[in-house]
Amino acid sequence: MGLYVILPNRLVVGPRWILPVLVALPLLPLSARRHRHPDESPHIHRITLSLIGLVTVANVTSMALLVHHLLSAQVTQGRNLIYAAVSVWLTNVIVYGLWFWEIDRGGPHLRAGRTERLPDIQFPQMENPQYAPKGWRPRFTDFLYTSFANGTSFAPADAMPLTLLAKTLFLTESLVSLVTIAVVAARAVNILK
Repeated sequence: MGLYVILPNRLVVGPRWILPVLVALPLLPLSARRHRHPDESPHIHRITLSLIGLVTVANVTSMALLVHHLLSAQVTQGRNLIYAAVSVWLTNVIVYGLWFWEIDRGGPHLRAGRTERLPDIQFPQMENPQYAPKGWRPRFTDFLYTSFANGTSFAPADAMPLTLLAKTLFLTESLVSLVTIAVVAARAVNILK
């Protein structure tokens, strides 16, 4: 929410406060719980996915506006453009880390249960359990690292998407990162003063 708030006005659709409020209202009650558990109501998972989807759409819209502004307007403030591109890219990494966290094996509430589900993302520790602590399970930082690696290399680094949903998320994250880094940052560097 903070990265969205610092975007320039021309990259925000509607009032600047609307997205942070729409995210914060349901997020506050969801955050009141310390841990998610296997008996959690499915509507909590759906609300969480909806919030992540809302932030994703807002971020992709900001990226599209950034590219549009870059290509259609006389841009002279390269530094501001780089700051905006960094904000969009960081949001992209964080949001896709959350996507990966929420979709793998049905989400953290189901991963915490005793029932084993097939993974959506395969981590190296799953292939080589001898290199992992006993009972290793991916944590949020594992998913965030996967998102960061995918967002910088435009391909999975060590964790591999196994399902169609995971592959689609990896693809869309790479696409947003590629456009943000290659197109926007390259143009911004050309106009830096």
